[in-house]
Amino acid sequence: MTSTGVLPSQTLRAMIAQGTIAADPAIIDAQIQPASLDLRLGTVAYRVRASFLAGQGRKVADRIAEFEMHRVDLTHGAVLEKGCVYLIPLMERLRLPAGVNAVANAKSSTGRLDLLTRTITDGGTEFDRIPEGYEGPLYAEVCPRSFSVLVRPGMRLNQIRFRQGQAVLDDAALAALHEAETLVSGEAVISEGLGFSVDLRPTDSDLVGYRAKPHTGVIDLDRIGHYPARDFWEEVRTTEGRIILDPGAFYILVSREAVTIPPDYAAEMAPYLAMVGEFRVHYAGFFDPGFGHAAAGGAGSRGVLEVRCHEAPFVLEHGQVVGRLVYERMAARPDTLYGREIKSNYQGQGLKLAKQFR
Repeated sequence: MTSTGVLPSQTLRAMIAQGTIAADPAIIDAQIQPASLDLRLGTVAYRVRASFLAGQGRKVADRIAEFEMHRVDLTHGAVLEKGCVYLIPLMERLRLPAGVNAVANAKSSTGRLDLLTRTITDGGTEFDRIPEGYEGPLYAEVCPRSFSVLVRPGMRLNQIRFRQGQAVLDDAALAALHEAETLVSGEAVISEGLGFSVDLRPTDSDLVGYRAKPHTGVIDLDRIGHYPARDFWEEVRTTEGRIILDPGAFYILVSREAVTIPPDYAAEMAPYLAMVGEFRVHYAGFFDPGFGHAAAGGAGSRGVLEVRCHEAPFVLEHGQVVGRLVYERMAARPDTLYGREIKSNYQGQGLKLAKQFR
């Protein structure tokens, strides 16, 4: 591995063959995405009193003993209850070489269910960040925020992306790429990434989003297209181009812009400056090479926004910038792209709930 950038699918396969990424049971091909690897839940979940990091020089297993309340056998499926924190050993483990680090994030459907999922490691002092040279197990911290969920071993709630060196595009490089590829419909707002705004004036409807209902049934994550959306979500409608976010409520909205990720690049959604309002956008943030791109059957895809309001009610207005996409170079073009060839769920998306709903 000599090239700088995000490591593509073919390199991930080589790392698996070399034992850099190992698992029990063995990794299956469906886990390998164009620029990331899906991680699988193991067979037990530990209900813990609070979220925690292992801390320098300490093992997660030792910290579990401090915080465990009880353990849940996932073998035949089990419910993770809304508002509780669980720690689940993952099936995968790493032996990273020098120069290769990793970052994890929730998968798209996980974020759209308001299922806070973060990766922690032995010796870890940050969530979702794995330093070069790390050797050891991986754990998922899972906290259902809006809905209780039924999970089983092997389910894939989060994903991991590997990087060699630093390949983030600065503003000048991003502007040049936009000039060549048209990364976003409309005006490109470039400042430490590509800014995007919220769409609260759709052309064909007054439906602008969904708000999670507070008291619902359990969602079995394996049931695709199964649950009526109305049982879990309230429609958010407006003809005024603005909505008021309620503190503690969770919303699914959509970006005004359609974005494109060229085949030789990957991107990550990052929160915008806290000064713009008392809310947070994004819990699932990886955008793979080919997302919205013509080479993968796309014509631009809008970003779904997972929004949670914090301290006080907040007025969100049409066109308000709420987040940014940070672009990175790939170390090589992936041998598969996000889109029709791997039957990606969200290519060409607009306002769209998680795949479990109909």
